[in-house]
Amino acid sequence: MLQSRRRPDIRLELDGCASLSPRLAAEVNGLCDRLDEAGPDAIAMIHVVGSHDSARRPGWPGELGALDVHLVTQWERALRRLERLAGATIGVADGNCGGIALEVLMTTDYRLAGTDLRIALRAPGGAVWPGMAVYRLANQIGAARARPYALFGAEMAAAQAAELGLIDEVADDIAIAIDAFMGSLGAAGGAQLAIRRRLLLEATATSFEDALGAHLAACDRMMRSAQRLKSAS
Repeated sequence: MLQSRRRPDIRLELDGCASLSPRLAAEVNGLCDRLDEAGPDAIAMIHVVGSHDSARRPGWPGELGALDVHLVTQWERALRRLERLAGATIGVADGNCGGIALEVLMTTDYRLAGTDLRIALRAPGGAVWPGMAVYRLANQIGAARARPYALFGAEMAAAQAAELGLIDEVADDIAIAIDAFMGSLGAAGGAQLAIRRRLLLEATATSFEDALGAHLAACDRMMRSAQRLKSAS
């Protein structure tokens, strides 16, 4: 008998051409709430669905005059929460998207892109939004490679994002790619992956001596988990 394939426990679909809004921040916080309730071994997926209509041009974060710093802070806190969840996350983006796609992808663990993904980083009026995406870009790919995107808002296609290491996989069939990734995780994949993600995020800002205790604790948890599984078998 064929085993049923595991699917992401929690899913959220976002409009890749959306403007920043309280609803958008609430939707990301809602996904975080559901993942926290589901437990550390749960896996969540956020799919940023872009436009295939050339007349609908995305611009992030939208009309600047309609925003305020309180809303921007809400959004950045929601992304930071997503980035630090106890469970694992999958980010997916396809079509023509605004900067929301890049912001979400950079805060998720496994990142998938459709072959048609294009991310426009310029806001209405041609400006580049100076949010924490600039910070994450510099940390994840280095300041030199981030420069054309952070300073000049160069458009980013799927192949470029993969070359930069911002995307793990570019796929013609996203559903098949998700199935393959889910199959590659062990039973405790979500929890263990989240621990390694936290260690990775802290590595660039922590000395070896300060990091050692956290890494040893993670190794100890992994060994104890293996011992419990061995005892139960």
